[in-house]
Amino acid sequence: MQTVFITGTDTDAGKTYVAVALLQGLKALGYRTVAQKPVAAGVNESGFNTDALQLQQHATEALSYQQVNPYCLTDAVAPHLAAAKAGLCIEPAVLTTDLQQLRNTKADIALVEGAGGWLLPLGDHSTMADWVTELQLPVLLVVGMKLGCLNHALLTVREIERSGLKLLGWLANCIDPDMAYQQENINYLQQKLTAPCLGVLPYQFEPQINTSLAAALIKQLQS
Repeated sequence: MQTVFITGTDTDAGKTYVAVALLQGLKALGYRTVAQKPVAAGVNESGFNTDALQLQQHATEALSYQQVNPYCLTDAVAPHLAAAKAGLCIEPAVLTTDLQQLRNTKADIALVEGAGGWLLPLGDHSTMADWVTELQLPVLLVVGMKLGCLNHALLTVREIERSGLKLLGWLANCIDPDMAYQQENINYLQQKLTAPCLGVLPYQFEPQINTSLAAALIKQLQS
């Protein structure tokens, strides 16, 4: 099974939006998928994280909510703070065990969505990036196109490359319909980032089936 870690330039860059578009596209191409959001902060009135529910809904293989979202934290704040308030400690070893169980399912591709940005703290001494680096997961970067995204994208890519991980590529997610010089910003990133741009997602409320994005991801995984 191939595993891809999806990170973003910031909170609300559109990681879940992209993950759902990929899950839909991969399904259309005939791939079996599972998805996981190991750590999520913020729940609906039923006590579930809405991002994790979307991943559970759109993956082809049925998983329990606990398998999709092992650490579901109530407060919509930085997860290590939400965990501390709940009297919990986010254990990277537990995340590894849960991901291994996910990999034991009969699927072709697992999408693992991070929380926040690349250097999200899991506790006082570890970050999500540390965990991804330990497992040597290939990374897909979602750049939320808004004012400030150039700095966010360049810094995030620098950190991913410094870790020695494979950056499969990045994609521009147009989250701000009124962003000035949007195309110019995309052009700049295409010039400056050595990793390929796998696609540009236009501003829209619901992700559409995107087989071209899914095919581009598969190509990078096979290269």
